[in-house]
Amino acid sequence: MDVVQAIWLGIIQGITEFLPISSSAHLILAPVLVGWTDQGVAFDLAVHVGTLLAVVLYFRRDVTNLTKDGIVSILQRRFAGQGLMAGYLVIGTVPAALAGLLLLDLIETQLRSVAIIFFTTLIFGLLLGWADWRPRQNRNITTLTWRDAFLVGAAQALSLIPGASRSGVTITAGLMLGLSREAAARFSFLMAIPITALAASAKLLEVATGDVAVDWTGFLVGGLTSFGTALMAIHFFLKWLNRFGMWPYVAYRLGLAALIYWVLMR
Repeated sequence: MDVVQAIWLGIIQGITEFLPISSSAHLILAPVLVGWTDQGVAFDLAVHVGTLLAVVLYFRRDVTNLTKDGIVSILQRRFAGQGLMAGYLVIGTVPAALAGLLLLDLIETQLRSVAIIFFTTLIFGLLLGWADWRPRQNRNITTLTWRDAFLVGAAQALSLIPGASRSGVTITAGLMLGLSREAAARFSFLMAIPITALAASAKLLEVATGDVAVDWTGFLVGGLTSFGTALMAIHFFLKWLNRFGMWPYVAYRLGLAALIYWVLMR
């Protein structure tokens, strides 16, 4: 992998990981459209670590409080501070973690087709637009319940299908449950931390135990690029959330679905 390819793929991962447009779909489609060879599992690990570090850094105060209060809650056997929210994040992570464990081979072999990405990009894009358009209760994040956490987590499990988008399906679920845009987006970003850490750990195990050659230049360039672009993507997404809503991303998804159909499926 040359440096230019690593930079572009790092940018793509950094931007699309936290916008509701699907990073997995873009990382699959980009090499197909421009004729690059598959980037490999080691590079996927690098860009996942980059985006994980970006979201941890951006929400560092939340991460510190959630970790500290979660540990205190376990030791004291009662919820303290942000301990309840930490519990919600654990509950929300379980469905996707189990789905990934049980269905990984199916996802990696049969669900990465262009046709699947076309349908998931289109259908989940329309669902996002509908969820943002319909009247909401505008609940804030402090009103979350165990049921909400589980349902958003169940939606997150769907994001294992390329094209669905982890942030897209979790924000859609949050909006459908009556959360405000800010609350749905914030919970989605916090949920990204444990599931991305698990995904990165799985890829690290694959690299460590398998016969996988690591291109360290591409690894470092891709990781650093995804880190920087992910930080900017999170910042501007949250900054412009109320002003523009979800419809720019819905329009993008519809346009991407049209491009996939006309260029790759006809």
